[in-house]
Amino acid sequence: MSDIIRIIGNGRDLSDQPIPDGLGEKDLVELFRWLVLLRIFDERAVALQRQGRIGTYALYWGEEATQAGALYACDDADWVFPSYRQNAIGILRGVAPSTVLAWWRGFGGEHGFWNPREHRVGPICVPIATHLPHAVGVAWAAKIRNNPVSSLAWFGDGATSEGDFHEAMNFAAVFKTSTVFFCVNNQWAISTPIRKQMASETIAQKATAYGMPGVRVDGFDPLACWKVTRDALDRGRQGDGPTLIEAYCYRIMPHGTADDPKLYRDESEAERWKALEPVGRLGGLLRRLSILDDEGEEQIRAEAKQTIAAAVTEMEAIEQPGQEILFDHVYASGRPWNFDEGLAEIRSVERPPEVKPLGPPATEGAGEEGKTQ
Repeated sequence: MSDIIRIIGNGRDLSDQPIPDGLGEKDLVELFRWLVLLRIFDERAVALQRQGRIGTYALYWGEEATQAGALYACDDADWVFPSYRQNAIGILRGVAPSTVLAWWRGFGGEHGFWNPREHRVGPICVPIATHLPHAVGVAWAAKIRNNPVSSLAWFGDGATSEGDFHEAMNFAAVFKTSTVFFCVNNQWAISTPIRKQMASETIAQKATAYGMPGVRVDGFDPLACWKVTRDALDRGRQGDGPTLIEAYCYRIMPHGTADDPKLYRDESEAERWKALEPVGRLGGLLRRLSILDDEGEEQIRAEAKQTIAAAVTEMEAIEQPGQEILFDHVYASGRPWNFDEGLAEIRSVERPPEVKPLGPPATEGAGEEGKTQ
């Protein structure tokens, strides 16, 4: 474990390391704000799923450092490619939280997707590792055009068992694209532990075979995630090619709301890892540095709750789309005739929904609790 880069201690036996150059007090508070917003979104999304107001949801509770820390290291022009575990990362780049919630509700078209070019955020990727070649392609195109644009792609440890991972790594190394491969090694690919996925000791060492650096970082440490990502981006912009980052952490929560991890692992292990979760950890550091107090943290949390509460109201105000949404935005030149035939067939057996989505209607002037129950 000595090779893992770590900055934030625990305030007791593990000491804090110096704050990395390039992060001032305002940056630290803003990064904490990002962590809290992601946390509140995740917790509210789980509640909505349990109430039947969105579909099956992939939790990321505890992994916010790998998202906020890495993204904060990027320039605005850089492209980022999330997997389903980073489903809310777009809200840190201006994507409406209601859009992400609508996606989890099953809405498509303009309701559940955003313009990737506007936010430089790729679509949420559910197939495992298929977005990695896309991230390499964007960085390669930027290199051909002599644009100082990099790409960052998140993926889990399970993705390293996919062919797309190896193809993307090899292509990026050969063509020296400015790509950061950010592997969130939470030690579980649904119910498969990391020891049953690979014989190598670490994921980071796989980088050697492709001729690129491999770095291990504490995945619960947002400052360490920022530093290793920033270093990797600087290296890529200098023309030295890609980097593989292994963020070592633990999937504290279930794989998704349809998963029961008690069936395949000892949950007492997850409880031990909770003490390292990033929101409380960075908050503790900011207190030790006298940058944040209880009042300041409460204000940040209140703002995040208000933002997500408004997003829930916006999502539930969307009118239920018709069946034609299945065929919209597939072709730029309009629907082919056989799509119209398919739509007519669907409409011939269409019937009103048997139940309406749960949840109280939004009322004008309602407080936060009234909006988000």
